[in-house]
Amino acid sequence: MNTTTLPEPAQRPAMNSPARALLKEHSMTLGYGLLFIVLAFTVENFFSAANITGLLLSVAQIGMVACTMMFCLASRDFDLSVGSTIAFAGVLGAMVLESTGSVPIAVFAGLAAGALIGAGNGVLIAYLRVNALIATLATMLMVRGLAFIASQGQAVGIADESFFAFGDTVVFGLPLPIWMTVVCFVIFGVLLNHTVFGRNSLAIGGNPEAARLAGVKVERLRVWIFLLQGVVAALAGLILSARITSGQPNAATGFELDVISACVLGGVSLAGGKARIFGVVIGVLIMGTVENVMNLLNVDAFYQYLVRGLILLAAVLLDQLKTRGERRS
Repeated sequence: MNTTTLPEPAQRPAMNSPARALLKEHSMTLGYGLLFIVLAFTVENFFSAANITGLLLSVAQIGMVACTMMFCLASRDFDLSVGSTIAFAGVLGAMVLESTGSVPIAVFAGLAAGALIGAGNGVLIAYLRVNALIATLATMLMVRGLAFIASQGQAVGIADESFFAFGDTVVFGLPLPIWMTVVCFVIFGVLLNHTVFGRNSLAIGGNPEAARLAGVKVERLRVWIFLLQGVVAALAGLILSARITSGQPNAATGFELDVISACVLGGVSLAGGKARIFGVVIGVLIMGTVENVMNLLNVDAFYQYLVRGLILLAAVLLDQLKTRGERRS
C-alpha cells in the first residue's frame, strides 16, 4: 500500500512574530511619540516647559478618573456620572468648608459623597440589574441637579488659602495635581496587574458567569469598582475646586466622554476583559495633547467639540476593529 506524504504548509518565520507582536502592542505609544515630535517642531511654544506643565495639569483630573474608569470598562460596565460627581463634590466641599472652616471635614464630606454616589451606582447595576447606561445616566442627571440645588445655581466661593494647596502646591517643579495623578496611575496599575482584585475585574469582564462559577463575588466586586470610581471622581472634583477657587455646579460637563475616549484609545476594550494601565496613560496624553494644540492654534471652541467627537468615534471604531481581529485569529 502506497502512502503519499503531503507537503507541510509553509510557515511564517518565527523571528518575525515577536517583532510584529511588539509593534502591535505598542503601536499607540509609537504613534503618540511621533505625534509629539511633529508638534514640537511645527507648533510654536508647544515644547516649552510652561506649556508641557500646563498640558500635564490639564489632563490631571482626566488621568485620575481614567484609572478607575478603566476598571469599570474592564468589567464590562461604564460610568456616565463622573462629571456630575466631580461638580457635586466640589460644590459640597466648598459649602462644608464655608460653614465649618475645616479643610479635613470638607475633604471628607466630598469624598464620602463620591463614595455614596459610586456605591449607589454599583448597587443599581449589580444587584438590581439596571442597565449601566440607564443607571449612570439617571445618576448623572440627579447628581448634577443636586449640585445646582445645593448651590442655588451659583458658584460657591472658597476663601481658605490652605484649601488651595490641593491645586497650586508645587513639588519638585510640578503642581501637586500632576503628582497625585502619577500616584493614581501607580496604585491602580499595581491593583490591576498584581492583585486578585484586578484579575477578578478582568475575569468578570471576559465572562461574568464563568467568573461566578469560579467563586468570584461578581456583584460585590462591581459595587467596589463603582465605589472606587466615585471616590476618585470626588477627589478630582475637590482638586478642581481648589484650582478654580470655587465649587462650580456646571463644572466637568462632558467630562465622562473624555475619560471614556482616553481609556478606549489606550486599549481598554468596551467588550470588557482587557485593560492596560500604560495604554490608559497614552490615551490620556493623546486627548490632552490634541486639546492643548487646538488651544495654541486658537481653534474655535465649536470646532473643538467636533474634534473631540471624532476622537471618541475613532476610539470606538478602533476598539471594534481590534475585537474583530482577535476573534478571527
